[in-house]
Amino acid sequence: MIIDAHQHFWDPARADYSWMEAAELAPIRRAFGPADLAPLLKQNGIDASILVQCRSSVAETEEFLRIAAATSFVVGVVGWVDLTDGAVGETLDRLRAAPVGDRLVGIRHQVHDEADPDWLLREDVQRGLAAVFAHGLTYDLLVRTRELLAAIATAQAFPQARFVLDHAAKPPIAEGFSRDWADRIAALAACGNVWCKVSGLATEAKWNDWDVERLLPYVEHVAKCFGEDRLIFGSDWPVCLLAGSYVEIKGALAECLAKLGPHVRDKAFGANAQRAYRLVST
Repeated sequence: MIIDAHQHFWDPARADYSWMEAAELAPIRRAFGPADLAPLLKQNGIDASILVQCRSSVAETEEFLRIAAATSFVVGVVGWVDLTDGAVGETLDRLRAAPVGDRLVGIRHQVHDEADPDWLLREDVQRGLAAVFAHGLTYDLLVRTRELLAAIATAQAFPQARFVLDHAAKPPIAEGFSRDWADRIAALAACGNVWCKVSGLATEAKWNDWDVERLLPYVEHVAKCFGEDRLIFGSDWPVCLLAGSYVEIKGALAECLAKLGPHVRDKAFGANAQRAYRLVST
């Protein structure tokens, strides 16, 4: 089972995506749905995908679960709930009780857009995270270097929980190698309950000037830190289209991982995602 563990669907005509307002994002400011992704998965030998939240909306999570029910290749949904809501546990109960509620495998929030770099450490947020883990769900960490210290402390605070770091914490590839990023990645990886998605890297490089060799040092670093059993492939489609086609992005990441060993690549393209998210329909 080959899995793309990070993809999105959206329709800007039906909902607001504030992060999509920048002029340079115009190429992806249109609707993307299952019919757009299905042929790309087939072309690239991908069997299944995990659909990941795009906005802070329970309604979107509910919609994504309906899509999962109607789309055979969507085997998991990483949705959104308000972690600061005292009734977040009840919201999770309702989502899990919905048809194919077992497809809800994780929760995510755009932490890197919060003004407070320690947002994850707020008492109400930590209480919300406890509810997420009580429901057997994984939490996706969407952070940059600035928020990694709080992510480390959070992973340490919940040693029995499962975390997945999205996009390797978005290293500043276009600006050059960051020692702060590298050191904090190593510290986060020391928490054995965190997996790392090898995803979104091309869009952190210069969109019109990147190649495998530019990405490889970052893949090598996360592989050294997390090991072969905690790396997960994700395309970050359709965001990735800003930097390249699905086939180009998938091919580049597969080549990077294969340079570390075919077993590293193979685990990242399936088994590791199944364990991190406890997928039930693969």
